[in-house]
Amino acid sequence: MSGEEQKRQQAAQGGAEPHRESAHRADARHEPPPVSRGSLVAIVVVVLLIAAVIAVVGILRRKHSSAELTNYTSGTAAPPVTLETPKLQQNASEIVLPGNMQAYTLAPIYARTTGYVKVWYHDIGSRVRKGELLAVIETPELDQQLAASKADLATAVSNAGLAKTTAERYSDLVGSNAVSQQDTDNAVSLLQARSTEVASAAANVRRLEQLVSFERVVAPFDGVITARNLDTGQLITAEGSTTTAGAGTVRSSREIFDISAIDTLRVFINVPQIYAPDARRGVTATLTLPQYPGRDFKGKLVRTANSVDPATRTLLAEVDVDNRAGELLPGSYTQVHLNVSRAAMALIVPVSSLILEPDGLHVATVDENHRAHILNVTPGRDFGSTVEILSGLKEGQPVIFNPPDSLTEGEEVRVVNPVQHHPAPPEEAHR
Repeated sequence: MSGEEQKRQQAAQGGAEPHRESAHRADARHEPPPVSRGSLVAIVVVVLLIAAVIAVVGILRRKHSSAELTNYTSGTAAPPVTLETPKLQQNASEIVLPGNMQAYTLAPIYARTTGYVKVWYHDIGSRVRKGELLAVIETPELDQQLAASKADLATAVSNAGLAKTTAERYSDLVGSNAVSQQDTDNAVSLLQARSTEVASAAANVRRLEQLVSFERVVAPFDGVITARNLDTGQLITAEGSTTTAGAGTVRSSREIFDISAIDTLRVFINVPQIYAPDARRGVTATLTLPQYPGRDFKGKLVRTANSVDPATRTLLAEVDVDNRAGELLPGSYTQVHLNVSRAAMALIVPVSSLILEPDGLHVATVDENHRAHILNVTPGRDFGSTVEILSGLKEGQPVIFNPPDSLTEGEEVRVVNPVQHHPAPPEEAHR
């Protein structure tokens, strides 16, 4: 190797050594400083403290939410109710009771014989007199049965006559020993049997004659035809009889006419117990009807049930009203005005607050501890949406407007502020 080449190698080696030293110093600068054991412990303690704080905050939040949920549940578990304060009303000396007009006598007329309608003479609205002919039913089969029964009666009469003659002859001959006593007894017994056959045949004839007489349908009393359920040519079956129609059997149970006696109408009313002494026989009642505004019709209380209904605490009474002019119609709604001897205090409550129980009517109230109490009350007049309470409820005592069906005595309730039916407090109501 020449001397110049050795110099170049030495120069190259000499230049590489400073370069490696500078690189080592640079790497030493980028390495992280060593961490002591105390620093690691401090870091772990800080992390544990943070985790403990987070856990405590979460537990406190859950407890707070659980407490709020418990309070909300306990506050909303009780059924919500709204209260209504009854209105105090001084009744007048007259009470008004609802009633329905009914015909004094109503008779559905059924067919007593089977046949075809030949003709009918009166339609609905016709006034008829007692015994007047309403319709005629053709009964050809029944007519033939009547003819056959009359022939059987004639045969029985003829046989009875022959038996009588024979018995009389045997009775005359038995004294001279021309016939035996046995033959005489047989002849007498045969006469008795023939006489019984005559009576039976005669009864059958009378039965069929009665059935034939039912071909003529007549009015049982004076009145008005209110229903007609037959037409010419229609098959009519007797009440209680059965006819085969197609694959089944049809039983006749529909009336062919309805007749109502409307010269006098009955009106039944329910008088509250407190006014029962005023519902006396002969008391005059005044009737008003919506179709006759401004007009009054006079009636008379004719009878009562003499017993208070324990379910409604009312007395059933009947008022009769004269209707010979024919202005009033059976089935009409009317209001009956009765005079009472004394006025009574009454509280007006909504109908929705009433609770119907087997032992009568009740209302529910709420005390200061938000406990429900069910009171037995005596109702008065019913005005449709409201009703009178004559006893069992104190003045100013609020009632539950619409009590739930499951409400029980002493149950805790939650009073809410109603939107429409919120009553004024009792103190303000009396101001």
